[in-house]
Amino acid sequence: MSVLSSRTGRDRQRYDNNFRLVSGCIPYRMMKDEGSEEDTSVDFVNKLQVLMVSSPNRHDLVFPKGGWEDDETVLEAASREAMEEAGVKGLLREVPLGVWEFRSKSSISSSGNVEDECYGACKGYMFALEVTEELEDWPERENRQRKWLNVKEAFELCRYEWMQRALEEFLRVMQEEEEESKLITEEETVQDDSSKLEECQLDPCYCFVVN
Repeated sequence: MSVLSSRTGRDRQRYDNNFRLVSGCIPYRMMKDEGSEEDTSVDFVNKLQVLMVSSPNRHDLVFPKGGWEDDETVLEAASREAMEEAGVKGLLREVPLGVWEFRSKSSISSSGNVEDECYGACKGYMFALEVTEELEDWPERENRQRKWLNVKEAFELCRYEWMQRALEEFLRVMQEEEEESKLITEEETVQDDSSKLEECQLDPCYCFVVN
C-alpha cells in the first residue's frame, strides 16, 4: 500500500509570464561489470542506464517531470516527481542540465475542462538523479510503467526534441565527470601517500540527498 499520493490540480502551480514552470529529472544508474574489476572492455556509455516511464493513456515513454509548485524548491519538485511517477529516490544533482521550453500535450485539466492556451507552454528544469532506491509501490504505479534503457535505446524513444537535447546534455556531463574521475585516479597512483589527493572528487554541495 502506498503511503503517499500524487499531488493533483494546479492551485499552487508556479508560472513565469505565460509559461508553466516544470521540474523533472533523468534517473540513472551504472551497471556493474560481471567480470573482472579491471575489465575495461565494456564502454562507459554502455554501462549507463536511464529510467523512463510511460505516459497515462499514451504509449510514449518520458522522463519523470511535473509542475513546480509554490511551496517547494525546484529541486524538491524534481525529487517529488521522480518518486510519484517513477517510484525512485536517490541523489539529485543541484546543477540543472538545462532549462527547455516546450508545449505540453496535456490540454485537459483535472476537472475535464479545456484549459487556457497558456497552460500548454512550459518551461522545464531538468536534473540528473542517481537512483539509490526503487520502491515496489509508488503513487502512480497504477497508471505508469517504468523501464530501464541504455542511452542508445533512450535516444530512439525520445519523441520530443527537448527531451533529446536534455539527454544529450546529461550524457555530456556524465562523460566529462568520468574523464575527470579517471584523471584524478591516475594522479593518485603516481603520488606518494604524503601528497595523495583528497578522496572526495565532488563538492558535497553538488548533490542533494533525497529523503
